[in-house]
Amino acid sequence: MSSRGKVAVLSAGSWGTAFSMVLADAGNDVTLWARREEVAKGINAQRENADYLPGIELPPAVSATHDAAEALAGADIVVLVVPSQSLRENLTEWAPYIPQDAVMLSLMKGVELGTLKRMSEVIAEVTSAGPERIAVLSGPNLAMEIARREPAASVVACADESVAKMIQSRIHSPAFRPYTSTDVLGCELGGAYKNVVGLAVGMAVGLGFGDNTTASVIPRGLAETARLATRL
Repeated sequence: MSSRGKVAVLSAGSWGTAFSMVLADAGNDVTLWARREEVAKGINAQRENADYLPGIELPPAVSATHDAAEALAGADIVVLVVPSQSLRENLTEWAPYIPQDAVMLSLMKGVELGTLKRMSEVIAEVTSAGPERIAVLSGPNLAMEIARREPAASVVACADESVAKMIQSRIHSPAFRPYTSTDVLGCELGGAYKNVVGLAVGMAVGLGFGDNTTASVIPRGLAETARLATRL
């Protein structure tokens, strides 16, 4: 498959590395930024991220660097995959190197402690980018399963539908099916709040309750998520 553009993936952890494979399979040239130089060197030399996805061979279109400016140079899509609580600090450092017309895609789940801002809001605040340059991705995406190319789906949301569809086309690989939405808030809230529901289910299991109880908690959690999204 021929290259369709350069994508910078900022974080060479398990999810960032797995998503770089999706991008490569979809025909993009991908540069992974690794916080530790030895991780970047290992990826380039061994074609494997031994620290996070051992035993998984990375496609030829994926390379790695410890230099954020190098990773970002010429990228038309910038994928942000750092832990949500470190986004603001990292993005403040990276912002000067992000191309002015690049779209930023958040793969992060959660809200910023203290401000309660969603990740897209933090991105907008730090970079001053408009909503047409900020997108989010959320779905049932376990890194190792995606790295094994097991079939998976996800949702790409952007206020500008044409941008969501552009990203959809750039990340649609044989094993990864993205859908689109313009509901950025709902996409981010669903990705974050389902963890709260998951904790409640875990508590029910820990208390010794069975499937009837957990099967009741999950749909009530979905209803609560929808009410919160509507209110916000």
